[in-house]
Amino acid sequence: MAGIYHGKQCHAADIPAVLARAWASGVDRIIVTGGSLKESREALEIAETDGELSCLDAGCFDYVLLGAFKVFVVMCLRSWRLFCTVGVHPTRCGEFEESGDPEGHFQALLALAKEGIAKGKTSENLEVLQGIPAERMMIETDSPYCDIKNTHAGIKLVKSVWPSKKKEKYEPDSTVKGRNEACLVRQVLEVVAGCKGIADIEGLSKTLYHNTCRLFFPQDLDASADAQLESGASIQNS
Repeated sequence: MAGIYHGKQCHAADIPAVLARAWASGVDRIIVTGGSLKESREALEIAETDGELSCLDAGCFDYVLLGAFKVFVVMCLRSWRLFCTVGVHPTRCGEFEESGDPEGHFQALLALAKEGIAKGKTSENLEVLQGIPAERMMIETDSPYCDIKNTHAGIKLVKSVWPSKKKEKYEPDSTVKGRNEACLVRQVLEVVAGCKGIADIEGLSKTLYHNTCRLFFPQDLDASADAQLESGASIQNS
């Protein structure tokens, strides 16, 4: 979202435009992930860009061990809509040794988490998807990577489209061709619904949203909505 592709600046950073499309398309919350200390700092900065809301939320943090290294600081919460993780992806744990001070590197991650708290593709894939109960499922975009392409098996189930331009012809009101972004989670939802034969796509979206809240934001779940899901009133698989 910085407008940089393969090291080349093609257009200005457009995070506000990307967020505006996300909120307009029905996205309620976004978790920005950091795969290294540098990226975690950037994720926290992004989580602070939602100028419409400045209310801070209490967060929590923890770590897991991978080999001899403390690898991942779990959650650093900022506003009611934008959240971020602070940590190091397991494939990048070598950065602890490369830093020359593994414990100091971890402490820097931990300090960043505390700072954030203080501030507040194939047909076989679709077959697997059919066997996953909606009540045990969450969806994501993995933005800015892994958009649904014309060569993907699920493309025939996609109904929602946005105007798009090549990065060299960037326009703020259009998505960038080949770049995934948060609003496109709607397409993922449509693939899930179409693959599972669920007609009530809005009901499915509520089920998946509540699944996500139960994992990441249990303190915010409406008690009656959770009780409804547990009673079996949520969307059933066909």
